Amino acid sequence: MSNLIVIVVLLLIVAWAVEESAKHLHGEGGCCGGGSCERIAKPEKKKLDGPVLHSYDFQVEGMHCENCAAKVARAINAIDGAAADVSLRKKHAHVDCDRDIAPATIIAAVAREGYAVKEISGEMK
Repeated sequence: MSNLIVIVVLLLIVAWAVEESAKHLHGEGGCCGGGSCERIAKPEKKKLDGPVLHSYDFQVEGMHCENCAAKVARAINAIDGAAADVSLRKKHAHVDCDRDIAPATIIAAVAREGYAVKEISGEMK
């Protein structure tokens, strides 16, 4: 009888863990910094001081929720002369620069936050 109780408790724990994992992987629920993702404030859209000289597009792997996307945007926006628009759904970051900023600088800033980054395009204007 005690074995049956232990098995039922373990099955309940596993069911709960699977449900929470599914939510996490779909970008729902608390994640990557705690709390509910709905309460995470999106970073304000950064305005550049000068005209856009370069635009880059990056594929960002590892973002699971709005908090992740906000961390990526904050990391890029902390670079002088760079402004990011990050899409969680597309796992994509578009970056405009008003000065010469090497793509490696942007990739390094995002990688320090724990995300894998791949440049998919870049252009000079």
